[in-house]
Amino acid sequence: MAKSYGFGIIGTGMIGNFHAKAIKELPNARLVAAFDQIEERANQFAREHGIKPYSTLESFLSDPQIDVITIGTPSGSHMEPAVAGAKFGKHVICEKPMEVTLARIDQMIEAHAKAGTRLGGVFNSRYEPLNQMLKKTVNAGRLGRIIYGGGFVPWFRTQEYYDQGGWRGTWKFDGGGALMNQGTHTVDLLQWLMGSDVKRVSAFTGLLAHAKIEVEDTVTASLEFANGALGVLFATTALYPGMPARVELGGMAGTIISESTCLRMFKFAQPNPDDEKIIEEFGKPPVSAGASDPKAMSADNHRRNFAAFLKALDDRTDPELNGQEARKAVRIVLSVYESAKTGRPVELK
Repeated sequence: MAKSYGFGIIGTGMIGNFHAKAIKELPNARLVAAFDQIEERANQFAREHGIKPYSTLESFLSDPQIDVITIGTPSGSHMEPAVAGAKFGKHVICEKPMEVTLARIDQMIEAHAKAGTRLGGVFNSRYEPLNQMLKKTVNAGRLGRIIYGGGFVPWFRTQEYYDQGGWRGTWKFDGGGALMNQGTHTVDLLQWLMGSDVKRVSAFTGLLAHAKIEVEDTVTASLEFANGALGVLFATTALYPGMPARVELGGMAGTIISESTCLRMFKFAQPNPDDEKIIEEFGKPPVSAGASDPKAMSADNHRRNFAAFLKALDDRTDPELNGQEARKAVRIVLSVYESAKTGRPVELK
């Protein structure tokens, strides 16, 4: 009989509701409890989802019905509950970015390695069916030698978005601006599809349109990949009305361009019989996926992300999107920030 996993959610804000919806759609998962430091928020979330509320982390982690916890707190407060979860023997799925410094991520990885529990990340764009198809296409060598990769996040957020919550737009809890928060999915997707680590970056950042925040709302960067390919990143929260994120990859034998859930280009020097069918299947207009409204997202890819994690638990293997894998995007983002701050290219360590 297949195991059913009890889930507990840490952080009952907007992303916590996406987690709850995704968990409820999994046949081998059940939502048990939620924790929030603000007791009324925990109680309200629990009433909405028919689960048990907790307002202290220790009592939450002591619940024997919880096997897996998901973390959806502000980015700079992921480490503490993730490490505590390991000490209580809980597996952890942590929202993007895994944390805001590599040292904090490394503490999370070390804690779960020591405890023998699993740590997984949320980069749910990888699980979009279009991107799964693109990964197979790249791995099959259809682009030939890849010479270029680009990631673009032309999004929009109002000033009110940053004024809410107190943590948005801060280095301590957001870890950065348009690139760390909104752009990190595209950073991860680009390096994952390229199949090559970023070797060096050169970047500029600016706070061009918003007020009363510490971080950038616009960033551009040039990338050099370990395989010799060159690339670019662009992210902003100041481009009205907000457009779908885009990824471009090209080589001597083909080019692919995607916008969110839509395939914009799929051209190869050596076409395959199924190419037209693929273009028809994935050529529908893109879903906005949060370009102007962070709530305008589907929980489908969270569900797929969580399902892959549970399969790894069933198979007693490390999830493909483990702590080390989720660390890669943060490493790139932090190097972009360092380059922009120093005015010099940065070699990734």
